[in-house]
Amino acid sequence: MIRRNFLKNSLLGGLGMAALPPMAFFPTADFPVERITDGSKPHWFGYYDKLQIDPTGRYALGMQAPFEGHTPGPDDQLEIGLIDLQDNNKWRKLGTSNAWGWQQGCMLQWLPDSKEEVIWNDRIDGAFKSRVHNVKTGKERILPKAIYTLAPNGKFAVGTEFNRIQNLRPGYGYVGIPDPYEKVKAPKDIGIYRMDLKTGKHKMLLSLAEMAAIPNQGEPVDGYWHWFNHLLISPDSKRMLFLNRWRKKVREQDGVPTTPFITRMVTMDTADGGDRYVIDPSGDTSHIIWDGPDRILAWTKPIGKEWGFWLMEDHTQNSKHIGAEAMTVNGHNTYIPHTNNEWVLNDTYPDANRMQTLYLYHIPTKRRVILGKFLSPPQYKGEYRCDLHPRSNQQGTEVFFDSTHEKLGRQIYRVNIEKVIRG
Repeated sequence: MIRRNFLKNSLLGGLGMAALPPMAFFPTADFPVERITDGSKPHWFGYYDKLQIDPTGRYALGMQAPFEGHTPGPDDQLEIGLIDLQDNNKWRKLGTSNAWGWQQGCMLQWLPDSKEEVIWNDRIDGAFKSRVHNVKTGKERILPKAIYTLAPNGKFAVGTEFNRIQNLRPGYGYVGIPDPYEKVKAPKDIGIYRMDLKTGKHKMLLSLAEMAAIPNQGEPVDGYWHWFNHLLISPDSKRMLFLNRWRKKVREQDGVPTTPFITRMVTMDTADGGDRYVIDPSGDTSHIIWDGPDRILAWTKPIGKEWGFWLMEDHTQNSKHIGAEAMTVNGHNTYIPHTNNEWVLNDTYPDANRMQTLYLYHIPTKRRVILGKFLSPPQYKGEYRCDLHPRSNQQGTEVFFDSTHEKLGRQIYRVNIEKVIRG
């Protein structure tokens, strides 16, 4: 058998498919894709709303795992690396983490406006904390709490308890430290906290018990199992949003979730947790990004309206449907920098042929530009799925994403979009 046919047939058999769909391995010809990790082990970055690329555009952050396909155990260590995009994508180890999951990694990211400092979560001395690492000197400082997201002004972070998330939404939290409140539906001692990135001083902004005490659409929800997810701070660092989620019950013997969760999106002040507003009580909020200091673009189904990406105004129930003709399915949405929020970067989950689409959408002209379609083999599902989670560099000229289409495990890729955005 000719070698290339053997490889083709072996691959088809491994995927359990009679035939691969078109464009299973290659993006559109107009947008060539470059893999920036070597494929020797699984590599990825994680979530879509973090700074992966430094302000100069030269260095990318990445994570390397020793395996795929199962939940990381307490002793499974992640390697943190720096990729030099101007030196043959050379990987340099920065450190390790024992606090990570497949969807959001260890919250690895650059500190805003910094060319030298990055941050990630780790399990240190029996607690989830965060490391601030200087990529030039190698010096580190340890902050006493784990971070979820950073303020764009670079002064503080907000976070929540990752063992609580792992208990109620496995794959988005961390193992290694059990949830001490696993038998409490809405604990009063944990919730959302704010932490100073210089001093490590932190304070509670909102407890789970406080949030659970607020009815949703007139119905009490304090009898359900609550947690917080997907925290994100506004561009002016004055407001934040978060998803309050709850399940009606869990399996008592082991705490594994057995019922779907319900979601509401809430905004509040970052200074003290005041001025709280339930901006989307529908129960359906999914992926979200700030559009300036007082608007949010979210995939949801507002009460009385259809599914879609909705531009929602803080402190009101005003909303506008964006991309109704082109952004018709859920994805991980961000804005391309320096485009006045006219260009949306987005992706899709695998379709019936297991293809994930990476695309740009221009709001003023309703133009959709497909950057590529990428195969997600069937074993990548549930907690272990590999979403594209597209991110742009800070110049708005390149897109980076995670993908499994080469059958090398999850790897990191980049594509240049300058001719579209600047053309």
